[in-house]
Amino acid sequence: MKTVLTIAGSDCSGGAGIQADLKTITSLGLYGMSVITALTAQNTTGVYGIQNSSPEFVAKQLDCVFQDIFPDAVKIGMVSEKEIIKVIAEKLKEYGAKNITLDPVMVATSGSRLLAEDAADTLAKELLPLAAVMTPNIPEAEILGGMKITSPKQMEEAAEKISCKYHGAVLVKGGHAVNDANDVLYNHGELTWFNGKRIENPNTHGTGCTLSSAIACGLAEGYSMEESVRRAKEYLSGALSTDLNLGKGSGPLNHCWRIEK
Repeated sequence: MKTVLTIAGSDCSGGAGIQADLKTITSLGLYGMSVITALTAQNTTGVYGIQNSSPEFVAKQLDCVFQDIFPDAVKIGMVSEKEIIKVIAEKLKEYGAKNITLDPVMVATSGSRLLAEDAADTLAKELLPLAAVMTPNIPEAEILGGMKITSPKQMEEAAEKISCKYHGAVLVKGGHAVNDANDVLYNHGELTWFNGKRIENPNTHGTGCTLSSAIACGLAEGYSMEESVRRAKEYLSGALSTDLNLGKGSGPLNHCWRIEK
């Protein structure tokens, strides 16, 4: 069985973060492991508190995973402090981690900021260059690319710009009203569009976490970058289309839609 490690924050409501990652990995038939960077008090209406793990404890978690069950792929989500970012980067380089998918989580679906402003530069310097693929949404791609994105052409330009700067593949996600859920991948000089039908579902809590985890699963199984993204989008669309409706705000996805009852 292939293995995937998720490095992210915990969502006590179960829709995003570590919980969404592990549900995704399990639903896709892989073995999931986790390193928790922070505890969050959140639900579908917002984030009401964040308690970060200490850098030392994050390092200890990483040692325990890599020294025992070496992951075939790594997904990185919420990393809110620069000291935590530094220790993650050090450990990933120490152990030669492979197939790293990085979701540059800066703002939650509810609008709550999850990345301290002084940590953004550290993320860019320490972690982004280690990623095989980055999966920014439009607001995140605008920050990383230093440009405004209002069209598909600008999505392409941002993906290329970010990739040239950090050397990994970049998937710019178009779900923030630029187009009908179409995403563009820039990988080794090639642009590939992944067209998706916009699903009229207001419950999108954890979509970014879910997509990046699914991409990591594809890479762990040996699929190409393009095929990993295609399969991940297919899984995400299925999770959205079942119309799960939980909570009072932007609710979670049905991660278990592929599991037969």
